[in-house]
Amino acid sequence: MKKLLAMLMTGLLTVSMLVGCGSTPAEETDTNAGANEGTDVAAPVSDGETYNVGIIQLVEHPALDLATEGFQDALKDKLGDRVSFDYQNAQGEVTNCATISTKFVNDNVDLIMANATPPLQAAAAATNEIPIIGTSVTDFMTAGVIDSNERPGTNVTGVSDLAPIDEQIALLQKVCPDVNKVAILYCSSEPNSVFQADLAIGYLSEAGIAYEVFTVADSNELQAVATTAVAECDCLYIPTDNTIADNMEIVKNVTVPAGIPVICGEENMCGVGGLATLSISYYDLGYKAGLMAYEILVNGADPAETPIGFVSDGIVAKYNAETAEAINWTIPEDLVPIE
Repeated sequence: MKKLLAMLMTGLLTVSMLVGCGSTPAEETDTNAGANEGTDVAAPVSDGETYNVGIIQLVEHPALDLATEGFQDALKDKLGDRVSFDYQNAQGEVTNCATISTKFVNDNVDLIMANATPPLQAAAAATNEIPIIGTSVTDFMTAGVIDSNERPGTNVTGVSDLAPIDEQIALLQKVCPDVNKVAILYCSSEPNSVFQADLAIGYLSEAGIAYEVFTVADSNELQAVATTAVAECDCLYIPTDNTIADNMEIVKNVTVPAGIPVICGEENMCGVGGLATLSISYYDLGYKAGLMAYEILVNGADPAETPIGFVSDGIVAKYNAETAEAINWTIPEDLVPIE
């Protein structure tokens, strides 16, 4: 027994000496391991954090394309290569918007940018947690995704593309001073178009100008409805409408041969066959939405408390010189030709 105790004492003394000699490396190793294994305390956000943003665009169209470009440029200007985009185009199909939204939720993206109203509604239906930025949306309240423009109250906010409808009607009067009856043409399935048309009706009524509303359910009805509108009215007003914007060639093929002027709510529509427009910059619209997304992603801004934005700068009255020549129309000197 005495021999056994002596051996144990000798072994303990040896171990103690070895631990004493290696104390500094051992302590460093234990400290680093503890930092790596800790799960209760969140690690601080580093300057190198990256963000994955999902983009749903309703359809390929110059205005929507510019809004997406501006949005991406704003985030790249702020974050460089620390942001990546998953761009998805719904090809004009509402069902595709829902499928894409579900994909983004399953991928757990950091933020969703919805370009146009149907993608915004689909994204809002898919998640109430992931922040959603809407753009190319005229009225978020009409879309049913927020409580108010001042305080959205949900995970949705964004930037409206609402141009001053009163000024567009004033432009119509300026470009077409002898107008007798205006045809208001839009797609009835687009809430944004309905909202703008109602405003236009109010301003035309105030000005004492007669009007008639012509609606289409989809692009298949456009040629027939436009032909009827041209036969009954001497001017067309078309608000920002995705269905008609994507099919302005059809409108042009009806109105130009008839010599009927078209006042459009958006520059790219006007460039295809309209006569005049008072339009916001969709690139600026998207850029402003991108800056809003940066504040949410990086600085922790709450979409529920972030007011809906509007683009008030860069609104210029423009005209389509080719259309003016084709229908032999005299344009006021202060309008700018679309380049």
